[in-house]
Amino acid sequence: MFSFDVFHTNATGARRGRLTTPHGTIETPVFMPVGTQATVKSLRQEDLEELGAGIILANTYHLFLRPGHELVRKLGGLHKFMSWNRAILTDSGGYQVFSLSDLRKINDDGVRFRSHLDGSEYFLTPEKAAEIQLALGSDIAMVLDECIETPAPRDKAESALKRTTAWAQRARKYFLENSAQKVAPENEQWQFGIVQGATFADLRRESARQLLDIDFPGYAVGGLAVGEPYDLTCEMAAEVTALLPKDRPRYLMGVGRPEQLADYVALGIDMMDCVLPTRAARHACLYTSEGRVLIKNARYAQDQSPIDANCSCSVCKRYTRAYLRHLFAAGELTAAILATHHNIHFYLDIMRQIHEAIEFGNLANFSSAMRARYTAGPA
Repeated sequence: MFSFDVFHTNATGARRGRLTTPHGTIETPVFMPVGTQATVKSLRQEDLEELGAGIILANTYHLFLRPGHELVRKLGGLHKFMSWNRAILTDSGGYQVFSLSDLRKINDDGVRFRSHLDGSEYFLTPEKAAEIQLALGSDIAMVLDECIETPAPRDKAESALKRTTAWAQRARKYFLENSAQKVAPENEQWQFGIVQGATFADLRRESARQLLDIDFPGYAVGGLAVGEPYDLTCEMAAEVTALLPKDRPRYLMGVGRPEQLADYVALGIDMMDCVLPTRAARHACLYTSEGRVLIKNARYAQDQSPIDANCSCSVCKRYTRAYLRHLFAAGELTAAILATHHNIHFYLDIMRQIHEAIEFGNLANFSSAMRARYTAGPA
């Protein structure tokens, strides 16, 4: 029920492909909207379908704490629970545990942490993360990894790499022995490994080689976009993608800004995700073909134009900048709904344009034009 086919590669290294899952076929490269708690904030599933999202991301850590993976399993799995018939990728919770620095303790067995909700204590192991995701029934499940801060000393990066590989081996073993316990036959699952190594090129390469020995159907590049310079993010990603199999999907976790997406694709990345379009929308930052628009600015109080005259989304077809500014000023929930709808459309439309640019050999020019629009700063 799974397959991944690359049908076009251009001189930059960018790839066009198709990822087939039990819940639909996804054109790659793809940007995955983040639906942390089984919802993309401010959007209904009908909206995501209208926008053309073929796959979204949900989070193991949050769904484990609330409502609980066993309840989701009992209710038929995550797709049925959230009424979403397209593909879902679940993160392992490794990054969320990393962000709980004051509430967790890591050792070789796993991570002991306290819930950010009520302080209750839990112990998350590679096996437990795999178990939770099998219960959720996502299409793609990530292994538990150790994500560390940037900059990190080399000895800490080496230790995290060693632990990440050991956890990947344990997670893979558990998955292969227990994958028959999935929620339903149609919930067949792929498990991806995560390359770590901080900002040390040789450690990144070593992590990739070790994970290749475990033999996952897909690989992610983790632990980037956590504070290091953008050029360094690209450098580390390039080190990894050069070693990864050409016939398996490559996922760069937690990226990126609109003007950066084409650059990641040029590195051979097939999948990306980021909270930025939804988070920015809730803070009145809109992405447009001319750059960022901070819609709360007084200059938009009487602006009768759409958010983006070049945008075909339903929000831009109907509402004005003046109205959206009013909604934010009044604290209306509709403001976040409309802004999120537009921003997600904008990101998904960038990916559609990137598809065309790859096929016509125009990706470098597309990337330069996007960067030029976004270096001037917000309006």
